[in-house]
Amino acid sequence: MKTSSIKYAFGALTVLAVSLSVNAQTLTPPTDAPYLTSDGAIAVIGNDGMGDLMNTLNALFTEQHPGFKFALTAKGSSVGIPALTADATAIAPLSREAWLGDVHGFEQVKGYAPLDIRIGYSGFGPRPPHKTPPAAYVNAANPLPGLTLQDLARIVTTGQPEGDLNTWGQLGVGARSARRIHVYGLRDDGGFATNLRMDKLGGKPFSAKYEALNSREEVIEAVANDPYGIGLTGWVDASRTARNVRVLPLASKAGEPFRSPDYKTVAAGAYPLSAFLHLYIDNPPGRKLPPFLKEYLRLALSDEGQKTLREQRDSAQGYVPLSATDLQAERRKVEGL
Repeated sequence: MKTSSIKYAFGALTVLAVSLSVNAQTLTPPTDAPYLTSDGAIAVIGNDGMGDLMNTLNALFTEQHPGFKFALTAKGSSVGIPALTADATAIAPLSREAWLGDVHGFEQVKGYAPLDIRIGYSGFGPRPPHKTPPAAYVNAANPLPGLTLQDLARIVTTGQPEGDLNTWGQLGVGARSARRIHVYGLRDDGGFATNLRMDKLGGKPFSAKYEALNSREEVIEAVANDPYGIGLTGWVDASRTARNVRVLPLASKAGEPFRSPDYKTVAAGAYPLSAFLHLYIDNPPGRKLPPFLKEYLRLALSDEGQKTLREQRDSAQGYVPLSATDLQAERRKVEGL
């Protein structure tokens, strides 16, 4: 490297170090925000499984920015957006997509949508005794190699432009060609099934052949007892319910390979039903995001922040850091705030 290039690089690093130092010195905790606790801690309310991850991020932040303190309440994803709506939390961590009802409630109160920053993926599998992410399941005797999301939507919903799929013969499963497809899933009650239908399956209503059950385990059991069944459900350790079911590989669109939710596939951002880990923030349009919140989001998306996610691989949650493509997209989103 030329001397001039070395000097330039050193100068750039010096400017960056000074900038970071100045930023660390000038970043001050909020003093009158509604989400502050009685002792001045910044409330963070949301998913319980993300507790260890958020505690680690909080510790990293306070180490870099002395004077800040956080109070984490990890009660479940269902409390995150309502707490954000009520101004009770600065950050709402969710390990799944926000329910549409919660988001609509926020929008009705605030007049705009919450800011959504994705920081990782919520699990991989199968890896008993831990839970596999959202997946389609078939009986172990079923030879079907996989489905596209489009064909999955044509099975479990009705009114897709390409038409409904009702028999196994329509999927090329010759030995079962005359048998109808039996579909099992969770109730369309505004939770997992509703959101998956809206987010991944084109928003059409569930088919009349869709049998809604009360729990994920009941979905697995139904498929285990029905060689002509297919089930669609959320996080579950299927092996605790039945051995004779398998995760059905999926493809985002025709022409792509079918993929299962193994670690490598999820980490590449390639599993079609992957759920993200989210940090939701109240960010009114036209108003500058509080500097500490922007720095917190930067930390979660930094190499150090993503390392904390990588270290969650063997935990019960099995969180996965973002792919390079998704990480760059989220970093650009934050820098544009």
